[in-house]
Amino acid sequence: MERRRLVLAVDGGNSKTDVAVVADDGEVLATGRSGPFAPQSDGVAAAVDEVEEAVRQAVAGASPGGCVDAGFDHVAAYLAGADLPVEEEALAREFAARGFGPDIVVRNDTFALLRAGASAPWGVAVVCGAGINAVGVAPTGEVARFPALGRLSGDWGGGLGVAEEALWHAIRAEDGRGPATTLTTLVKAHFGTATVEDLVLALHFGHLDADRLHELTPGVFAAAADGDAVALSLVERQAEEVTVLAEVCLRRLNLLETPTEVVLGGGILTARDPLLTPLLDSAFADRAPRAKLIVADVPPIMGAALNGLERLGATEAAMARLRARYERP
Repeated sequence: MERRRLVLAVDGGNSKTDVAVVADDGEVLATGRSGPFAPQSDGVAAAVDEVEEAVRQAVAGASPGGCVDAGFDHVAAYLAGADLPVEEEALAREFAARGFGPDIVVRNDTFALLRAGASAPWGVAVVCGAGINAVGVAPTGEVARFPALGRLSGDWGGGLGVAEEALWHAIRAEDGRGPATTLTTLVKAHFGTATVEDLVLALHFGHLDADRLHELTPGVFAAAADGDAVALSLVERQAEEVTVLAEVCLRRLNLLETPTEVVLGGGILTARDPLLTPLLDSAFADRAPRAKLIVADVPPIMGAALNGLERLGATEAAMARLRARYERP
């Protein structure tokens, strides 16, 4: 019996690293999960160590006869921190040096979101979780993307950015430089400080990890829903940022006048916030009316696996089998 060709699909995210071993007929043979994929802070080698750990878990947990240790014909790695082509190339070299397989594709994880949510290999995807990013792929294969280096490259709108802005407004409200806002109370209550200034100093002196600020984001949305004007302005600004990312991708690819799927993913957008969602609907209706918004309700690892199967020239039946494994009934 001829051996089935195998895809190693990788979704390397800021909070965890998922892998799936998928046969070319669409069957998922094994899955594994390890820690955060963070090449920019931990280094390329340490980040790929996480992939190796997830693969070890997958191999160990595979059913007898799964043959997941027979080698991978293609590696489809879609990774956070692979924001620039030079970063994708460095990660691909690390995968190759470790003998993952003869054919390796490394791309930013937003491309996996696009493939997971769209009905075809093209369209636009916007991810908004701790950070924010977008990519677009035209039917011709042309790509639109951004450096995605945070404020340095003009990005704003992820959960961390919203939280940092909330803190900025809270301290200014407390000392009189800005308008009153319930965000001041939110900050003090969440972190248990007597004043917002106490929290600012704790962050300044390293007594509190700045990454914890993203914990404020749900409270910002709650304050906006309760009518706080400052919090509402942040949610409105976030809707603007999501919209403009997609609009620019569509314009660059000459798709503004073409019916195009725009996949929304990441924790903030998949939460379907009752305030943010209608703001997005209204903004897209005004500025990109041919866009069809799709909130991704499948994991990005499915998108990585679909891209891998396409690379192997798998059949539509194989694609459907894979989708059935991950899609909700």
